Amino acid sequence: MYPCLLLPLLVTALATASVDKVSLQTACLAISKAISPASAISYPGEPIYQQDISHYLNSSVQAAACTVEPGTTHDVAAILNVISTTRVPFGVKGGGHASNPGFSSTPGVLIAMRRFSRVEYDAVAGTAAIGAGLIWDDVYAALAPFGVNVVGGRVPGIGVAGFTLGGGFSWKTNQFGLTIDTVEAFELVKPSGVVVNVTKGTFPDLFFALKGGYNNFGIVTKFTLRRTPKAKFGSEYSLRLDLFCDKLMQGGTIVYLQTSLAAVSAATAKFSSTSTDPKAAIIVSSGYLEGQGRVDNVIVFYDGPNPPPGIFDDYLSIPAASTTVKTNNFGTFISEMTPDPGFPRGISAVASHNDYSPTLLNAIANETNFWGEKLASKSAIFLSYAIEPFLQSIFSHDNSTSGIPPTAPTASFHQSGLLMDGSGI
Repeated sequence: MYPCLLLPLLVTALATASVDKVSLQTACLAISKAISPASAISYPGEPIYQQDISHYLNSSVQAAACTVEPGTTHDVAAILNVISTTRVPFGVKGGGHASNPGFSSTPGVLIAMRRFSRVEYDAVAGTAAIGAGLIWDDVYAALAPFGVNVVGGRVPGIGVAGFTLGGGFSWKTNQFGLTIDTVEAFELVKPSGVVVNVTKGTFPDLFFALKGGYNNFGIVTKFTLRRTPKAKFGSEYSLRLDLFCDKLMQGGTIVYLQTSLAAVSAATAKFSSTSTDPKAAIIVSSGYLEGQGRVDNVIVFYDGPNPPPGIFDDYLSIPAASTTVKTNNFGTFISEMTPDPGFPRGISAVASHNDYSPTLLNAIANETNFWGEKLASKSAIFLSYAIEPFLQSIFSHDNSTSGIPPTAPTASFHQSGLLMDGSGI
């Protein structure tokens, strides 16, 4: 057994340990003395503390004994040393979009990574070094002046760290694989406090484990990702045109009401079974909104300013309540999506599929209607089934081994989510 594989056992033991307030106070005090001025520790009642423990869903929040924002890898090592010595429970938070308590929250010591917020683009190497405390919105904004992009999150507010360590499904996944397939290096603080640069050549076992292994093998402070290749348009006008055009794509959100939903379902079945263009992608959200009933949102994306004729015509020809589909740059496309406002409570689940047959899509529609109506009177605000088809080739883009198998039987999936107010079901 590799030594690094012992860490999940340690994490599990610490996460499930009973919370001893005296031990936590001791640990927080020790951390405050061990860290440098580049870092900060906060306690309940302080503004930074509240920001540190906050999550997209309030049901994911736990009241930590203290929070600490490390500003250097040396301080991350010092924090882990205290935690290892005191044996207190801890959690690590990146962007805070985790939907379950205990995933990036804890009643113990919460390590909030938001001070790791730099994006450094290396034009020669064709890579971007991205801090673990960022959300993808910030990454796209930082790379935009260079006219380059990476394989990252698809909607606003998604954190870099959890998304990447878990795999990472992107608008560019059909072309380049999961985000984890584009990682060249991880800057990792091991449980021992040693800081290492993990690559396929330096630590192949850790490189394998981190590609799909979340935060079970240490704390990643920086990800080095390959940028996606620049778009080429057969022009001899040089890099300047390529840089400009690489930022352009076409996409947006289309909202459909009750009378159009059957046509949306038919268009989705056709797209998922016939589309082979790796630059094209969709997310279809079959939703039930309190006070409005069934509403479908379709986000269409094409990685280029001019989609081939017909690729989204079935959707564009359906009568819609609203649409934002247009030629855009990638960062603005993401930022113009209506961000989820966050809700007091919520839950989500994912199911994988080989394809989206009309029978399956009809079942999803029936589920949306049935549970939307049933739960509307029991504090449910929004029920959604997100239909997310991908090409079956998405797991074959990276030749190195990882926790995501290259021969996974299914690529497409749907994600169901239930958002609630503060009362209860």
